[in-house]
Amino acid sequence: MRDTLALILGGGQGSRLFPLTQHRSKPAVPIGGKYRLIDVPISNCLHADLRRIFVLTQFNSASLNRHVAGAYRMDTFSSGFVEILAAEQTPESTAWFQGTADAVRKAARHFAQYDADYYLILAGDHLYRMDYAQLLDAHVDRQADVTIAALPVNAEDAHGMGIFTFDWRGAIQQFEEKPNAERLAAIGRSAPEGSTFMPLDDDKPFVASMGIYVFTREVLFDLLEQEGGVDFGRELIPAALDKYRVVAHLHKGYWADVGTVESFYDANIMLTQPGAPFNFYDHRRPVYTHARFLPPSRITGTRMDRALVAEGCYIDRADLQESVVGIRTTIGAGTSIRRSVLLGADSYDAPTHGHPSGVGLGIGPGVELDRVIVDKNARIGEGCRLVNERKLQTFDGPNYYIREGILIVPKDAVIPPGTVV
Repeated sequence: MRDTLALILGGGQGSRLFPLTQHRSKPAVPIGGKYRLIDVPISNCLHADLRRIFVLTQFNSASLNRHVAGAYRMDTFSSGFVEILAAEQTPESTAWFQGTADAVRKAARHFAQYDADYYLILAGDHLYRMDYAQLLDAHVDRQADVTIAALPVNAEDAHGMGIFTFDWRGAIQQFEEKPNAERLAAIGRSAPEGSTFMPLDDDKPFVASMGIYVFTREVLFDLLEQEGGVDFGRELIPAALDKYRVVAHLHKGYWADVGTVESFYDANIMLTQPGAPFNFYDHRRPVYTHARFLPPSRITGTRMDRALVAEGCYIDRADLQESVVGIRTTIGAGTSIRRSVLLGADSYDAPTHGHPSGVGLGIGPGVELDRVIVDKNARIGEGCRLVNERKLQTFDGPNYYIREGILIVPKDAVIPPGTVV
C-alpha cells in the first residue's frame, strides 16, 4: 500500500502506568514475556503491507528508539522504513506535543513531503489484531474523508472512551469523548434499536472509538490547520463531523488499551489462559519483535500450570501458576510464583563480579510472589514474600510500589533477602 503512510503515536507521560513508565515510554513497555507494546501496531502494519511507518515520541524515548532500531530494519532495496520522530523545539514552536493531533501537526514538517493519499493514525499502547488493509479498503469504498475504527462496549468501558451515535443509515451524528454516567444516560444507545447497519447487543449498546483513524490527505491537513485543536478525540473529530464525511468501521475482535497498571496486568495474565481472546500464536499473522538469538530456557524439577516462559530462562525446582516469565529470567529453587508477570532481564549476571547488594539478578530461592509485576533487571533476595498481605490499593514502599492492589517491583530495584510485603 504505497499510497498510505502510518503514524504511530507514542503517547504522553504514561503516569497511569507508573512505575513501568518511569524509565521508558508506554509503547516500549514489555508484554507477553518477549515483546514490546509497539510491536503490535507495527506488526499489524507489516501484515497489511504498510511499510512506511513513523513513530511519534516525546517522553522517555531512548528505550523505544533502541528497540525500533534493532528490530525493524527494512530491505536495502525497499523504500520502507520504521522511523522515530521525537518531539522537538523549532524556530516556529518551542512547545512540546500538547495532544494527539498536536503531535501529528508538529511532526507534519517531516512526513508531508512523502507521497501519500491516506494517513493511518494509530496508538502505540493497544493490544489487538486488525487487518488495516480492510480498514483502508472500507475508507475508499465508502468515499469517506475520515474513517474511525470502533468497537461495541458496555457502559462501564464507555466512560473512558469516545462514544458515537448513529442514525438509521449508519451515519455518525455525534461524538463525545469520555462521557460521564449522566451523559451516557442522555445519549442512550449508540444506534437505533433494531438497526441493521449497526447491530448492537443489549450488553454492549455503545460504539466507542479505538483511537485508530484513516484520514484522506487533504482532510487531515485542513483539520490540522484549525487553531486550538490539540486532540483528535476532543476537538478534531467533533469538528470534522460538520464538514466532512466521517464513518465508523466496526471491529469485533479483541482490543485492550494497556494504559494502566491494572489493564497491563490483566492483559498479561489473560495470555496464560486456555482459549484467551488474544494470543501470540497466530502463525499467519505473527507479532514481530527484536531477534535476540537467546538459548532455550532450561527448566529443572519445576511444576508449571498456565504459564508462559520466554527464551533464555533458568528455572530450578519452582512452582509457576498463571504467570508470565520474561526473557533471561532466573528463578531459584523452592520459589512459588502465582498470578505474576516477570518482565525478564537485559543481560545475565556477570560471572566475574557480583552486584554490590549481594543479591543475584532475578528471583532468589524460597521466594513467594502473588499478584506481582517484576520489572526488568530487578533482584529479589532469598526468602522474600511479596503478596500484599495488607491488601493495600495504593502504596509507595522502599523499592516497590502498589497500584490498584498489584505489587510492582520497578526496573533495577533490589529487594533484600527476607523482605515481607
